[in-house]
Amino acid sequence: MKKINKVYSALALTAAFALTGCIEETFPESSTATADMVSKSASALEGAINGISSQMTKGYLVYGEQVNEIDMALPSTMIIQSELLGDMYPGISDNVGYDWYRRYNTVQNIDSNTDYSYVPWFTLYKFIKSANDVIGVVDIETAAPAQKAYAGMAYACRAYEYYLLTAFYEPVENIYTDVSAVKGLTVPFVLESTTAEQAKNNPRVPHDEMIAFILSDLDKAEKCLADYESDNRLAPNLAVVYGLKAKVYLLNEDYANAAKYAGMAIETATTDMKAKPMTAAELVDEKSAFSKATSGWLWYIHYDAENMGNLCNFVGWMSCEADWGYASLTQPAIDKSLYDHMSDTDYRKGWFLNPKKLDYAEYKTSRDKAWIDAAPDYAAIKFRCIDGDYKTYSIGGASDVPVMRIEELYLIEAEAVGASQGVAAGVAKLNSFMKNYRDKSYNYTGSDLRAFQLEVLTQMRIEGWGEGWAFPSAKRLKPDVIQNYEGTNAPTDDFKINCKGIKPTWTLVIPQDEVQSNVALQGKNNPNPTQSVVGPTPIGTFATAK
Repeated sequence: MKKINKVYSALALTAAFALTGCIEETFPESSTATADMVSKSASALEGAINGISSQMTKGYLVYGEQVNEIDMALPSTMIIQSELLGDMYPGISDNVGYDWYRRYNTVQNIDSNTDYSYVPWFTLYKFIKSANDVIGVVDIETAAPAQKAYAGMAYACRAYEYYLLTAFYEPVENIYTDVSAVKGLTVPFVLESTTAEQAKNNPRVPHDEMIAFILSDLDKAEKCLADYESDNRLAPNLAVVYGLKAKVYLLNEDYANAAKYAGMAIETATTDMKAKPMTAAELVDEKSAFSKATSGWLWYIHYDAENMGNLCNFVGWMSCEADWGYASLTQPAIDKSLYDHMSDTDYRKGWFLNPKKLDYAEYKTSRDKAWIDAAPDYAAIKFRCIDGDYKTYSIGGASDVPVMRIEELYLIEAEAVGASQGVAAGVAKLNSFMKNYRDKSYNYTGSDLRAFQLEVLTQMRIEGWGEGWAFPSAKRLKPDVIQNYEGTNAPTDDFKINCKGIKPTWTLVIPQDEVQSNVALQGKNNPNPTQSVVGPTPIGTFATAK
């Protein structure tokens, strides 16, 4: 593991490059434009927003070189969340070591001195720095409409990044680690006005203050984007802002507002963007499924063929069909119990290979029958290579990657309506979505609120498999984690763990270099979860507290 001593602290780095007359990183390094010039230039701000989008797919973003293969910008956070949930395993047990993300799943080697704390922290603060670059040069009260809109996109990006940081680093009580010293604390603020000196003594922000700040950013984004029309979904739009508000309110257990804004996001996306959930055909298209954006992808990012590597890209990590990258070695697979939750009429079951293979379904693939037969049970074919090109990474991997899909909003709305307006109303929402878009035979009939919430969470985990967005809801609901059961496809004992409530790894540790550079964090780090649970947990039991 390579520490980042050369950049000191994510907070100090971000603050040190706060806008003081020249724009750095987001704008070209050779730029000599002043802040005033940039604030008046719509094209410069557009370039900055495009730069943020490009940065979100930049390989080796944190280290600047090939140090750890999880260093792959925003898609890394998606895979981290999927592994934390225990929804994804290496399908080839002999190649477990090629799964660089497995530490999040197995509660091993995830302390403050490892890449597994460094990468998500520094990734998200780098994104915040880029958003601050734009926010710092635009007065949204006086800016022209175009400049104002670009500032709104930056506010939405910053809000999303603080949402993810909160989901990752705010501790949740559990029986495996003691979080009493840091309960209710999120992460430090770094704003466009934060100086390097302030960053050296910058405390973690209480939960309520963080939620208020994120919502404030989203209020500004809503104001800036209210009258902005664009077909560009590589940056946040008004529907995305409403969707982000729904996610934040759900995280905060404000179910009435979560339902309200999820509904507003769906209505805005449907009306303004003609958005709709992916069709049965789109879900399993062997040349485009989850690699080419469809109408319901409200916000996505894109890999540029000229600037991507053969290892550090999303398709290469997630598409078992790809003949490059680590997916070809690990063959990512869904947890069997999650797979078994789907009925045979659920379109999404076609994302994963049943043990009966082609005797079970006529799977569409860019490979051939022999490849299907040889693939491990439950291997994922959800994420496809562009145009079915599984040989050439710069073609097959130059994909779109979803950040927000309309399907997530339907599921947020269902849970939030059930929690705020009565379970029956939420069940009706869930059944409507599932019957219309995923499984015509689906019919949930439960009346208990918690059981209903856990059912929605399960549908989130299935729908968002590999995208990770069910993780914050799982951390909120504490559903218990069962990875060792009769018939489990967890590949090794390290993965075979059962945790009461949540895994202790669901609260990540702040990097040690960060703590050393920021005195306000000293004595305020999250507890180290490493080996607080060690597999295998006996079937039918939970790991006990140490």
